[in-house]
Amino acid sequence: MRIALACILLSALTSISLDVRAQALPLEPLEGIIAVVDEEVILTSELQRATSNFLAQFAGSQQQLPPRNVLERQILDRLVLSRLQIERANAMGIRISDAELDQAVQSVAANNRITIDQLRGQLATEGINFDQFRRDLRNEILIQRLRQRIVQGRVAVSDTEIELALAAQGNNRELHLAHIMVALPDAATPEQVEIAKSKIEGVKALIDKGEMDFTAAAIRYSDAPNALQGGDLEWRGQNEIPNLFASVVSAMQPGDISDPIRGPAGFQLLHLIETRDAGRQKITEYQSRHLMIRQSEVVSFSQARAKLDTLRARALKGESFEDLAREFSEDTATRDAGGLMDWYDKDAWGAGVAAQIVALKDGEISPPFQSDVGWHMIQRIGERETDVTDTLRRNQVREVIARRKGEEEYERFLRQLRSEAFVDMRLGSS
Repeated sequence: MRIALACILLSALTSISLDVRAQALPLEPLEGIIAVVDEEVILTSELQRATSNFLAQFAGSQQQLPPRNVLERQILDRLVLSRLQIERANAMGIRISDAELDQAVQSVAANNRITIDQLRGQLATEGINFDQFRRDLRNEILIQRLRQRIVQGRVAVSDTEIELALAAQGNNRELHLAHIMVALPDAATPEQVEIAKSKIEGVKALIDKGEMDFTAAAIRYSDAPNALQGGDLEWRGQNEIPNLFASVVSAMQPGDISDPIRGPAGFQLLHLIETRDAGRQKITEYQSRHLMIRQSEVVSFSQARAKLDTLRARALKGESFEDLAREFSEDTATRDAGGLMDWYDKDAWGAGVAAQIVALKDGEISPPFQSDVGWHMIQRIGERETDVTDTLRRNQVREVIARRKGEEEYERFLRQLRSEAFVDMRLGSS
């Protein structure tokens, strides 16, 4: 059974795993200190638990993973970074209420079509303490809120950026990418740059010789946050690729791996896994007329319904819906236009109304339906197919540029956070 949090991205590097597997490894608690992070500590038992949860996700394919000591150091790095983010979130006054946490737990259960009790039982079966599960889940939400707080207000996307991105994009191709990054500190010395360059070139040589595939190399050598996911960047539009890498990627074919590229965070290798054409996108839109009778202090719901029934009967007998709406409708936004509404995708109407609009034929009148403000009826006027590819592309470009800028902003924040912190890692050298 897979236990996954809907709408919340939970890293495999936290001290829990929502991929509950029968092969999770039970561990005896060890209370030694494995790292000091400012005034906080990370216990050996936390690292052991995080490592075991990660290994459980690779049951049957652990030969792709780096040696245990290398893997533990990578996971400890992520635990340190998580602890620093939690500390900063707490210092900034970010809080997750018990009610919000309860809702997140409910989302985990609902997403897996089980009850809370069943979730609790499944976790217990795998040796995962439910209270610890809640604490880890709270921390993941806390980190997400911190990210939102840091990025919010710092990222803006101009129309010029959108136009340039669309022009550079050229087509609607989407790319499935992965990467390996050898990080450099801010203001890196020439010696540090040379060491990082030699490392990334060595990794590329291993891959080229067939001694290691890209995923295994990313897990073992990459400093990127998604290293333990094999460096997978998932599907991205061409406009999502940073300008520094766009020209390199545009010349690649599926399966290609780039030469080392120097970027602001360090050296990177890019792997183009596959491509696809997003194609044209069309939606069905509907236009309708609307007539509403409001409920008020002097008009009850039943009285409003009776009045609407009378008007509907008149329309069904042949009176103009437009004239009736203009005379009797209490929807001030459409009354003067005879109830005429703009063209909308059915999803914009809400599920209940959308079902009626789709079922109607042009010219037909819906049965009365109720809302919080009164009673309504609609007359369907028309249906059309609209190509929204360009509109959607503009919106998507705006979103992906904002997301890319947000990622870059948060990466800068994390580098600064790490550089300013006191961290004493007591893991044995690999």
